Amino acid sequence: MAGTFELFADEDARIRFRLVAPDGTVLAVSGQYPDKYQAAAAIEDVRECAGTGLISDLAPSSNLARTRTPKRAHHVRPRLAGKANSLGAA
Repeated sequence: MAGTFELFADEDARIRFRLVAPDGTVLAVSGQYPDKYQAAAAIEDVRECAGTGLISDLAPSSNLARTRTPKRAHHVRPRLAGKANSLGAA
C-alpha cells in the first residue's frame, strides 16, 4: 500500500504537505508554499524523483554502533560541488 501526501496549512497560514506511511508515520514534511497549486506541483516533482533518488551521505562519520541495519543495500553517490540536491523542501 502506498503512502499519502497530505496538504495542510501551517501556523503561518502557508500551505505545506507531508508524506504519511500507511501506518500513520510521517515520513517527510515540505517547506512552505504560497498556494495549493504550487504545493501540488512539488508533490508531482517528489513523485517523479523519489523512486530513482540516490542517497547522498552528508552526515559526519561516527564511531557509534549502528542501532539499525538497512533492509537492503543502497548506493551512495558522492555529492558534487555546486550541484543542487534538493527540491527546496524542509
